[in-house]
Amino acid sequence: MKYKSQQIAYWFFGLSMLLLTLQIVYGFIMGFAHMGFDTLHEVIPFNTARAVHTNLLVVWLLSGFMGAAYYIIPEEAEYELVNVKLAYIQLISLALVGVVAIIGYHFNYWEGRKFLEIPRPLDWLVVINVLTFLGLILMTLYKGKKRTTTSLVLTMGLVFAALLYLPGMIWFDNQTTDSFFRWWVVHLWVEGVWELIMGGILAYLLIKITGVDREVIEKWLYIIVGLTFISGILGTGHHYYYIGTPRYWLIIGGIFSAMEPLAFLGMALFAIAMYRKGEKKHPNKIALNWTLGTAIVSFVGAGLLGLAHTLPGVNLYTHGTLVTAMHGHLAFWGAYGMIVFAFISYAMPNLTGRKLFDTTNGQFAFWLSNIGMLGMTVAFGVAGVAQVYMERIMGMEFGIVQKEIQVHFFVLVCCATMFATGVILYIYEFIKYGKPNIEALEA
Repeated sequence: MKYKSQQIAYWFFGLSMLLLTLQIVYGFIMGFAHMGFDTLHEVIPFNTARAVHTNLLVVWLLSGFMGAAYYIIPEEAEYELVNVKLAYIQLISLALVGVVAIIGYHFNYWEGRKFLEIPRPLDWLVVINVLTFLGLILMTLYKGKKRTTTSLVLTMGLVFAALLYLPGMIWFDNQTTDSFFRWWVVHLWVEGVWELIMGGILAYLLIKITGVDREVIEKWLYIIVGLTFISGILGTGHHYYYIGTPRYWLIIGGIFSAMEPLAFLGMALFAIAMYRKGEKKHPNKIALNWTLGTAIVSFVGAGLLGLAHTLPGVNLYTHGTLVTAMHGHLAFWGAYGMIVFAFISYAMPNLTGRKLFDTTNGQFAFWLSNIGMLGMTVAFGVAGVAQVYMERIMGMEFGIVQKEIQVHFFVLVCCATMFATGVILYIYEFIKYGKPNIEALEA
């Protein structure tokens, strides 16, 4: 590492790994419940487990993004983070908000809006937390010696993510209006501004790992930003068909949803082209695997599988079924989970000075987690197609259909076990690196 303040990133990564572990635990609770073994129902009902599982996903990814930003921005700006103590306070407050929310869900303390269950008082704490984070990042950039395209795209994604959280806090008495603005958060985060964050981190990693000139890599960023804004913003319309909005949103959403894979295809081609153009001499092959894997798996999960069921004629049947879960799991893992893992793999040797490259556990972590996630995706897909046919075409009752597809969740839990094993090995490697070491600071 080049700046002492970059050490703060380690603690955000640690929180990220802890929350991911909890998310996986709640995922298993839901998996066994789908198999008919809902023995924890009296303690943790399914709706509680689902709310905790999805909200933990958001928080551990945000923690990872924040850690990456705290590492990248000082180095790109060539300036120490303006206030390290405030960054630690922001970390603690983020963790506290997450803990209070999770405990609150078990006591029905929530708003009840899907994906935005967090209670209103905690919403305001999140706003304060994110504003503190953005203040530190923006002030560091302002005082820094340089403002690179990579740092600006990353910062732009973080700022827009904060702004698009606000529509979800507005109260509407009308259900249609409430759902309209709720998708501004749910969709425009994951298929809009988070892609900018991913693009910024991906560009930084490729600059460091491949050795390709910054100018070449950052030119690709402009293309990715353009595709993301054009397709992501208007592609939100594919959600609006079901909430009473005008029919033209069905046409707009269908057209621009079909364009959304182009942004992820651009990222995949971008990463592969830079790797082939690069020197290929960087010793951190694990970080390289995760980086290239991010680009490829996100294209399949977020791009192709998203397109496969968001076209209006198809989505009429698949919306809200396990087909959505198929797309969601591989998309979030490929686009955002893997980029966090890629960055941690790159940053940890630099933070600690321990060059644990190409370890057997690291390789197993990469392959087990990715093969396991692909297996889960297939299981969700098969179960989802069966659900769509029986429930929405044949007209069978929801409860009966769920019993008919229980067998697919046995396969899913087996694949999830493989995925969890890979994640555990990754976390073991993370712990083995130890804490940041001042001796790792470059002269």
